[in-house]
Amino acid sequence: MTIIDQTVAPARDDDLVRIAAKLTRDLNVAKPLIFWTDLLCSVSLGYAGLALACVASGVTPWISGIVAVLALYRAESFIHELTHLKPATVRGFYTAWNVLVGIPLMTPSFLYEGVHNLHHARTRYGTAQDPEYLPLAGASIWALSCFVMLSVLAPLLLLVRFAILAPASMIAPVRRKVVARYSALTINPAFRRVPPTGAFRRRWIISETITSLWAMGIAILTVVGLFSVRWLMIYLAVLAAIALLNQVRTLVAHLWESKGKPLSVTEQYLDTVNIPPPAMLPILWAPVGLRYHALHHLLPGIPYHGLAEAHRRLLAVLPVSSAYHRSNQAGLWPTVKIILVRDHKACA
Repeated sequence: MTIIDQTVAPARDDDLVRIAAKLTRDLNVAKPLIFWTDLLCSVSLGYAGLALACVASGVTPWISGIVAVLALYRAESFIHELTHLKPATVRGFYTAWNVLVGIPLMTPSFLYEGVHNLHHARTRYGTAQDPEYLPLAGASIWALSCFVMLSVLAPLLLLVRFAILAPASMIAPVRRKVVARYSALTINPAFRRVPPTGAFRRRWIISETITSLWAMGIAILTVVGLFSVRWLMIYLAVLAAIALLNQVRTLVAHLWESKGKPLSVTEQYLDTVNIPPPAMLPILWAPVGLRYHALHHLLPGIPYHGLAEAHRRLLAVLPVSSAYHRSNQAGLWPTVKIILVRDHKACA
């Protein structure tokens, strides 16, 4: 590990990035064994729990359903890693994730590819062009509750998106609207997506077609009685619970203080949140490194399995007065309380 003078705090906007990058340079390499083991264990546990929830009785479906939600939520969270992985870094992972997770859960990776990177663009973060940002700071508890609870509608919306809108989009005018408004995992309702091009367009069409067939198959099999209505309800309930967990995580990923103007690197960092140990519950609701969201914005090239070590190094080296320490929060509810009382002055 590189040793840096611990008495020197980053003085300029680029100092924090420079020092952090120097301290963590060796952590930028994705480890395929960790990726594959984590994904396959999560998928196996998740689908086993889902199957047991469908066929068991008594209290078992509730317990196995919770296991399915937590395991599949972890598996689905790898969509975030996919957007940052360099090509061929973890060979076959892109295809495997879509086959095992993206298509069965109706969240193929094209919904996030080419979208999430805009959230990291220095000139877009916190502006109207950021697909993953809303000015939530200072909102009422009612508004934040609605923001979170609306996420439970996601499975029904995804079912409509792929079972109805996808085949209907063979008509050109419908296709333009579907691509622009209904083909991205975002929270900014003003965001409009541009049509894909090149190799990405081909991948998009392939995964969209397969996901559409999956969604239509579920609907048709349920109507004709080959797929139990109970199974459908459990499947959609698990997806709704996953969406709810992710929306809770999204709520406390930022302090949402931007007023729509581009922010400096330090301002962007201070608008994002880490919820590191000793808090333990983020292991469940912010898996795959998502508890280190501020650190991820600072150093987006570090794969999820390197973030905890990067955090330890930065805490040990950077003085308490540095900006790095100021983005560390104690937990979910303390962060929500900060969001509720903020008045947008910090990033005006």
